[in-house]
Amino acid sequence: MSKFPDETSRLTAKMNRERLARAEREAIMEEEAKKAEAIRKNMVRLRELRLAKEALRGAEPAKTETPSPGSKQ
Repeated sequence: MSKFPDETSRLTAKMNRERLARAEREAIMEEEAKKAEAIRKNMVRLRELRLAKEALRGAEPAKTETPSPGSKQ
């Protein structure tokens, strides 16, 4: 017999929480993967729009580096 009468119920509750957490973790990971894929697709779409806009204007492609605020150009 255990020291505390509700120790068994605490252990059971803890095991249930851990079991449910595993199931929820998989669902959360799947949802995050879907969000990441949507972000990547949007980035590609925006890049294509930017390049098309630059091509129409005849502009040079935008540089990815920006000068630091204190540097002289």
